[in-house]
Amino acid sequence: MENISNFVELKKSDKIWAIGSIHSNLKSFTSIKEFLLKNFEENDKLIFLGNVIGLGNNSKETLSSVIDLRFSLMSKFTLKPDSIVFLRGAQEEMFSKLLQLQLAPNPNEVIEWMFDHGVNETIKSYGFLEKEVKNIASSGTINITKWTTTLNKVLNKNPGHTQYFLNLKHAAYSNTKKILFVNRGVDITRPLSAQNDCFWWGFQNFSSINRPYKTFLRIVRGYESEHFNKKEISKNNVVCTLFKQPLSNKSVLCGIFSENGEILDLFENK
Repeated sequence: MENISNFVELKKSDKIWAIGSIHSNLKSFTSIKEFLLKNFEENDKLIFLGNVIGLGNNSKETLSSVIDLRFSLMSKFTLKPDSIVFLRGAQEEMFSKLLQLQLAPNPNEVIEWMFDHGVNETIKSYGFLEKEVKNIASSGTINITKWTTTLNKVLNKNPGHTQYFLNLKHAAYSNTKKILFVNRGVDITRPLSAQNDCFWWGFQNFSSINRPYKTFLRIVRGYESEHFNKKEISKNNVVCTLFKQPLSNKSVLCGIFSENGEILDLFENK
């Protein structure tokens, strides 16, 4: 899993499977995983649209299950590494910053903000207490560095976890350039290379776009922060959102697409 580029081009795909934000809902993901293991085929591709971790209380276990799925599919079909893609979501972005907390100019404020947005649950799944981490964030650079070193060692003890965070991609697209996969959104006035963090933090009014972005006829995303009714969603022929609010519903949505952007199937965990 070498991090050569922030973008992945999916070549010669019969079907492209995309899984929306899981947010550590292990039981929900297990249902999707079982279905995928039974129906995935040799020339298919698979994309996780970010936010595998966070919010729920099984971050570590969910990530291990996701890595196990990758291993199983790659072994069964002798897949190339880019056949299974992991995108960076807001939860992965925050956790990656946490691994370098000693570099933050205001670590205490950073921790408070991250914990308010679900990173505390990820920390707990790796065996750390919220109160302990908050205290460390206020104790100076040396103590913070010791703690982030310990956190990195804990990650290393879980096979594939460190590699996961080191190899997250910003976006993926088909070789036809007709379908684009992102975590949350894009600024359609900018090229892909100039999106900065729009991919996981989103862009104003992205949900309402009604025209293609460059050559991309469809944009598939794995998270949205607002509530939309079905009528509003059905009017949008460009954006396909594999996520539904509220977060408490614990649903994991999955879609199957052609490399030209057609929606072949949409479903969620049972």
